[in-house]
Amino acid sequence: MHIGPLLGSGRTADVYALDDSWVLRRYRNDVDTAAELAVMSYLSAHGYPVPRIGGPPAGVEVLPTDLVIQRLTGPTLAEALLTGTVTGIEGAAVLARLLRELHAIPPRISQDPADRILHLDLHPENVVLTSGGALVIDWPTATEGPPALDRAMSSLILAEVALDPEHSAGECVRDLLPPLLARLAEDGGVPADALARATALRAANPSLSARETAVSAEAAELVAALAG
Repeated sequence: MHIGPLLGSGRTADVYALDDSWVLRRYRNDVDTAAELAVMSYLSAHGYPVPRIGGPPAGVEVLPTDLVIQRLTGPTLAEALLTGTVTGIEGAAVLARLLRELHAIPPRISQDPADRILHLDLHPENVVLTSGGALVIDWPTATEGPPALDRAMSSLILAEVALDPEHSAGECVRDLLPPLLARLAEDGGVPADALARATALRAANPSLSARETAVSAEAAELVAALAG
């Protein structure tokens, strides 16, 4: 086995093919992936839809921070929204369900019974629609805390896209955000304190573009207006 072609790049990592079943996720910076692996393993054991984790492939020189994970076949939810194969209402239902199911799992570490595992970056680009159902990818930002923070963060990220006139998915997200917030309201909604905390976390995120940072405050106002 050898490292194959580059399949995709995100803010912090690149994904390379290994074979038809596995990919190598390689971070560009020196990060500790132990926590990410632990969270994914824990969620998988609880039946949550995450990619399977593989071991070091024979004959491939891997770095300590590399992750070998299941190769997924299917469009991201973002791609499905852009092509019109999934509507905004349908996409909202998928995201709300994935957040609800995630927050139904007990915390792995926290002793606070109200805490849950939070993805903190759960948006359409991090959902892959496979033949077996939707799977959630990219867990380096996962932590534990109040579920409302996760709902607020997902809503805020989508609102930033909706307000960005140069983003290709802006129109799709504008159709998705109102039904998403309506569904999230059934699970506790997006309280003002959670939205404020999510906004502060976004502002402190060094990987955001200048355009994303510029619309963060306006995005929070949009979420508050739609959630209210």
